[in-house]
Amino acid sequence: MHVVPGIKVLYFGTPVVLISSRNPNGTANLAPMSSAWWLGQFAMLGLGNSGQTTANLLRERECVLNLPSSAMVDAVDRIALTTGRADVPEGKVRQGYRYEPDKFGVAGLTQQASELVRAPRVAECPIQLECRIVAAHPFAGASVQATAFQVEVLRAHVEEELVIPGTSYVDPLRWDPLIMKFCEFFGGGSNVHPSRLAEGWDMPHQLQRTSR
Repeated sequence: MHVVPGIKVLYFGTPVVLISSRNPNGTANLAPMSSAWWLGQFAMLGLGNSGQTTANLLRERECVLNLPSSAMVDAVDRIALTTGRADVPEGKVRQGYRYEPDKFGVAGLTQQASELVRAPRVAECPIQLECRIVAAHPFAGASVQATAFQVEVLRAHVEEELVIPGTSYVDPLRWDPLIMKFCEFFGGGSNVHPSRLAEGWDMPHQLQRTSR
């Protein structure tokens, strides 16, 4: 039997992406997101308009999409409630966000120079996609003010151990992406880490929480 619960968040589960971009002063920003889908050599990214990443992508017209494995969940969670925007929007303040100019440092991740874009890659991520912005589309609704970015993948960097020998294909048995499912972290089908984001969004899940 189906019911009609009036689902508040349509966030069924997508891979987490760490988007690296350049701030106006040339420093690096790093933001986790999971509203992304892929088609051929292109991707669509959904980003809220209040974040620094959106401003950076509109200005710089490039970024790197870094795909963390499930083993990197702790690093991702450390920056889940941070923003690179110094004037933190009131709504984010209520959710527990704070301004953090050094996202790489807080996450414990390493900047790696890209080859075709100015934004850095995340050295620890097994898959890194250098991208240029093709188009930006306003995406507005009653409860969301966002931008849908169409990006073209210019160059893909993949850890050698993930590539099927003699091919240009990723081995799905070796690649275990970090998945965000209704604001909770999953890998290999299991919940792998408590989520600051779920706390900030006041999600009513019965998953184990840890005090921080």
